[in-house]
Amino acid sequence: MKRFLILSDGTVLEGQALGADATTVGEVVFNTGMTGYQEILTDPSYAGQIVLLTYPLIGNYGINDDDFESDRLQPAGLIVKEACDAPSNWRSTRSIDALMRERGLTGVQGLDTRSITKRIRTGGVVMGAVTDSIEEGRAALAATAAYDDTDFVFKVTTKAPYKWGRSGKESVETPDEPDRPRLVMIDCGLKFNILRRFWAAGCRPIVLPATVTADEVLAWQPGGVCLSPGPGDPARLGSVIQAVRDLLGKTPIFGICLGNQLLCHAVGGRTFKLKFGHRGSNHPVKDLASGRVTITSQNHGYAVDPDSLRGTRAEVTQLNLNDGTVEGIRLKDCEAMSIQYHPEAAPGPWDSRPYFTEFVERLRAGTVGV
Repeated sequence: MKRFLILSDGTVLEGQALGADATTVGEVVFNTGMTGYQEILTDPSYAGQIVLLTYPLIGNYGINDDDFESDRLQPAGLIVKEACDAPSNWRSTRSIDALMRERGLTGVQGLDTRSITKRIRTGGVVMGAVTDSIEEGRAALAATAAYDDTDFVFKVTTKAPYKWGRSGKESVETPDEPDRPRLVMIDCGLKFNILRRFWAAGCRPIVLPATVTADEVLAWQPGGVCLSPGPGDPARLGSVIQAVRDLLGKTPIFGICLGNQLLCHAVGGRTFKLKFGHRGSNHPVKDLASGRVTITSQNHGYAVDPDSLRGTRAEVTQLNLNDGTVEGIRLKDCEAMSIQYHPEAAPGPWDSRPYFTEFVERLRAGTVGV
């Protein structure tokens, strides 16, 4: 069946149906990773976006029951060159098309994804609609607010606190293990693999909604706080930024992706929107102190303005070697640091996984909540 991609500049591209039969609207972005489509489809940072995967064949190893990064499919839609309808892998339980139909996600295949990627790289990200009806798609596109005008964090954050343990989500009433420091996760769009990695490193993660205040965080007597990744414009998250500002100096803080941007805003920095963002599994990042270069997994559309950090408490610690953007900071007067990429690497390389262990080791060095 025919299906169309309609861009906000009026371009109409014809392909074939993939996933659920519905019209969807979102910001069209691309990810250059060759694997990890299941993790991408369940990553909350893609809320409100139609994700184009640049690798030409998607779905060849199927969908399994272990690699979900959240409880639902998160993007607004999916664009691929070709979706494999006969996956082959011992863990596979269904195809990507079957998953998308099961969970109600609309997509399109059979398009020239290379051409669309080049268009975005040249002109920047645009809004788009995936639809079976050109008229309906145009109407939906005209009626939908711009991506930058929506606070997606509050759409994806957990509605109630929970703990994370050996088997995954647990009730907040579940007893702690005495040798594990408590780590409060402020959920702005949390991926399960961040929780898995912190648990493996020896923490007891406690996940709280993005609407939490500093006093509510401290009431849990945490050994530290992690600011999670998430979607949208960080400058719109005034209440979250205030909570971070109120926590500074009272508990160790570790920010990931959006968490890096929130920490920068909390000390007076600013962020700006990138032309087409960083989304992929092969971004080189240099640590300015050691000179070490790691290959990182990234997914963000905004970056920190380095000039805005001059004269603040923040020191830039890492840079992206592709475009020189800020990839990490630390605060000079308290235990707080952040990185712009995804050390949990789901998908992606494991170069930066040691950050989990290093942060947990600092929590064990005499903090509360143990």
